[in-house]
Amino acid sequence: MKTILSTVCAASLVLAQAPATKAPAAAKPAVSPVKPAAAKPKPPIAPVAVKPNLMNPATFKTQAPETFKAKFTTPKGDFIVQVTRAWAPLGADRFYNMIRAGFFNDAYFFRLVKGFVVQFGIHANPAIAKIWQNANLTDDPVRETNKRGTISFATRGPESRTTQLFINLGDNGRLDGMGFSPFAVVVEGMDVVDKFYDGYGEQPQQGLIQEQGAAYLKKNFPMMDYVKTAVIFDPTAPVPAAAKPAVPMVKPAVPMAKPVVKPAVPAAKPVVPAPAKPAVAKPVVPAAKVQ
Repeated sequence: MKTILSTVCAASLVLAQAPATKAPAAAKPAVSPVKPAAAKPKPPIAPVAVKPNLMNPATFKTQAPETFKAKFTTPKGDFIVQVTRAWAPLGADRFYNMIRAGFFNDAYFFRLVKGFVVQFGIHANPAIAKIWQNANLTDDPVRETNKRGTISFATRGPESRTTQLFINLGDNGRLDGMGFSPFAVVVEGMDVVDKFYDGYGEQPQQGLIQEQGAAYLKKNFPMMDYVKTAVIFDPTAPVPAAAKPAVPMVKPAVPMAKPVVKPAVPAAKPVVPAPAKPAVAKPVVPAAKVQ
């Protein structure tokens, strides 16, 4: 199988808990002090998720939810993937941050081997792609099999996942033993994935994609499919109500003026033409005979 790439290691920070230290006992005052009014406890500050910066892989460190969905919009339609963090935690965390940062927008499905895999994940902007080229992610143990519809990070060998992913177009269990650990599965729209253009196969050169970005693919592989947008998908989120159209102000009807009723004029009697006078018959002169 051709070498496949992946995304940066956003390892969780482990905070070491400091051992409890006892404070020295305060000296007893000679006079009983006046107890100050108890201060109202401040509400806890909710932790703010770090916004990932595409130009800085180190910011891709927010832990993903245990399960979540992402929707990919493509020229052929939409497909939805469901991520299960327990399958591959590090891969799921990176994918989550990539989606939040808009990493896959305009990324092409540059390698498609029918019945095997479709691969994507090199950023459309070569400057950003270069930053991520060596932002390696520690491997996750393989807990799920690479069956049809599952998604795994591509690798160049151990500990080399960066940003490239592949969707299994068939049951590829043999990839399990090679260290490819699925973290998600297509739950809707696998028929859309099956429609991606496969006429270019493995012709696109990954080195040129890294150097020239989407411009190289648009120019040389115009039929190739790509990701328009990829976003976190929450089907339970309330849909904003459509704005009610403004009701035009109805002007009060102007009372119509009553028509002036004129006295009825008797209809004129029809003119009867005078009878025609009988025509006076003239004597008919016989025509002369032709000799």
